[in-house]
Amino acid sequence: MIRRADGLRAPACGKAVTSRWPDPAGHGQPQVPGRAVKIAVVKRAIDVGLFGELADPRVAARLAARAEERGWDGFFVWDHIAYRAPVRAVADPWVALAAVACATSRVRIGALVTPLSRRRVHKVARETATLDLLSSGRLIFGAGLGSARNNELEPFGEVTDPRERARMLDHGLEALARYWAGEFEPVPVQRPRPPVWVAGEWPNRRPVRRALRWDGLFSIGLPGPEALGELAAEIREAHPDGGLFDLITELPPDTDLGAWERAGLTWAVTFFGLQPTEAGVRAVIDAGPG
Repeated sequence: MIRRADGLRAPACGKAVTSRWPDPAGHGQPQVPGRAVKIAVVKRAIDVGLFGELADPRVAARLAARAEERGWDGFFVWDHIAYRAPVRAVADPWVALAAVACATSRVRIGALVTPLSRRRVHKVARETATLDLLSSGRLIFGAGLGSARNNELEPFGEVTDPRERARMLDHGLEALARYWAGEFEPVPVQRPRPPVWVAGEWPNRRPVRRALRWDGLFSIGLPGPEALGELAAEIREAHPDGGLFDLITELPPDTDLGAWERAGLTWAVTFFGLQPTEAGVRAVIDAGPG
């Protein structure tokens, strides 16, 4: 049974999982120069946009429960307010993830990724701590700049300048760490905080440097495993003493992971494009993580 920092039982919809992040070496804290970084063993996850049929959180919960039954390691969703055509129906990721948390007991869950520049960080702190409690410590927090291509920034008066969004992202992550550390209560189950994955689009290296302060790099748009190998080498060079760090990327169903795993991939997230269907996602889930 997971217990909160105050000694009370943590409320949850399912059983707790053992997190590899909170440990005496400080895993789960921001990475700093000289910290050990070791790339971990590959895991498999489902990653869906909450669009169309999947804009119903009950559908997402059913698919997550099925993924857990079939042996997948994670179930992630996209975080959007709106999206470019042909998408029209879009669900709120945090409400959907609450349903997912209550339908599962083992898989890691989270949104890939949340653009902090269009969010109130203190509200995100409340949502994430609550979700970590609800899931008994299974949340992974993904963060990034977001994109001006998806019709969810300028139409709603959000910041569009990428440099300013990057500044807001760095500020937001630092603020989240403080809130999770105890400025807000209740605190997350995972101590000192949930793991943070930072997104970056290949071949941009600034997100790599940002990610090295945290727990993982979610690399988008990689041309192949050779590019991932370059990133893995840079991470090892920056922190040559070992330790825990995740390299994540999105791949289509039926991808042969052999070369990716040899290159250093730790999480392969299977994605389904802009028009996912319940039947299509279920078929991939039922085929198993391989």
